[in-house]
Amino acid sequence: MMKKVRLEEYNERSFTEAGIELAIFPVGSTESHGGHLPFGCDTYVSHGLALEVAQQLDKTVVVPPMWYGMSGHYSHKPMCITLSSQTLISVYTEVLESLLRWGVKKVLVIIGHDGNISPMDVAARDVKIKYPDMGLAVLDAWWITAGSLLPKDTFEVWNGLGHGGEGETSIALSFFPDLCDMSQAKGMLPDMDPNVKLVWNFQELTDYGATGAPEKATVEKGDKMKKVLVDYLVDFIKRMDEQGWRYATK
Repeated sequence: MMKKVRLEEYNERSFTEAGIELAIFPVGSTESHGGHLPFGCDTYVSHGLALEVAQQLDKTVVVPPMWYGMSGHYSHKPMCITLSSQTLISVYTEVLESLLRWGVKKVLVIIGHDGNISPMDVAARDVKIKYPDMGLAVLDAWWITAGSLLPKDTFEVWNGLGHGGEGETSIALSFFPDLCDMSQAKGMLPDMDPNVKLVWNFQELTDYGATGAPEKATVEKGDKMKKVLVDYLVDFIKRMDEQGWRYATK
């Protein structure tokens, strides 16, 4: 039986009685991911991961996801709805402070979109400085984490990376296959320096809405990504609870 974990489904009485201690905050975007993935891909994935993690934990809720992010670097493609970094920093800060105000002192953020990483880092650091007793953790790039946790031969190209690439398309096939059109899956590999970050707009990299090799994606790879990420996050939360949400010493 599935537990109730969506914050929006609670009311005053049920929330108080549940004794909620941890909130998971998924942040995504609304933007193009090529012709094969839906505009809401980043939000669907981060929210899906959050819901599965919450099912395996006690006294945990999933906050309604953020459907908009800082997506200006993808704005040449249809229906990119973007917010400024300054707006996101304010929104993230106020969401985190609101959770704390109502007794939720531990928060895990799951970021589903690269443009949200920097604004969330600023907001999270500011909140932690202001409220030092708050437990706050951020999974800022699940697409990299999944590749680091899985066997090296899981992906065929670029360790699964890419915007709408092999990894992202695979996990999309696992979470929402009916919204994926693999007949339209195509990408490319940008030649990027491994050590120095060149700031880019997406149209400088590709005419497509995707990079990487989405045509190599499979639901089996996506299932493996989902499992390894959920298992890792559940274990992480349990370890943090044991450590009081502080760094352990070796």
